[in-house]
Amino acid sequence: MFSSLAPTDRGANSPRRIGDTLEESNHARRVRIRDTPSELIDAKIEELDDWRGEMLSRIRGLTKQAAPEVVEEIKWRKPSNPFGVPVWSHDGIIVTGETYKDKVKLTFAKGASLEDPAGLFNSSLDGKVRRAIDLHEGDGIDEEAFKALVRSAAELNAS
Repeated sequence: MFSSLAPTDRGANSPRRIGDTLEESNHARRVRIRDTPSELIDAKIEELDDWRGEMLSRIRGLTKQAAPEVVEEIKWRKPSNPFGVPVWSHDGIIVTGETYKDKVKLTFAKGASLEDPAGLFNSSLDGKVRRAIDLHEGDGIDEEAFKALVRSAAELNAS
């Protein structure tokens, strides 16, 4: 639902303006259109308030360590998903961090072109372009291998 909208002639599909807000029906937290991607990722982690938020925060930190030049973005933001999907990019998408009830899915946009000697990829293995890592509650991740994937993805995007 949109609130703080000026003229009533704006329909639900009308373009949003800076300062508009989205409100998720199940949560009291209001998400402003003007929030930066980093603020939206912070809010998503806070809203999750469970192992998925902790995992997303950990992945975020590892991604920034591996590729300090990474840019945080939010894509696929809509009223049913006001926080959108966290995306880390450098010369193109490196990895996205989607959260589901039972997992955190890390999708590498060009994962099929990356070497994965540690075998982290465990999802979307039949795709021609992407590869993903599905993490469930209690799962660990090889931090050095993950950072190597992020660095490789950033290098591939830059080439």
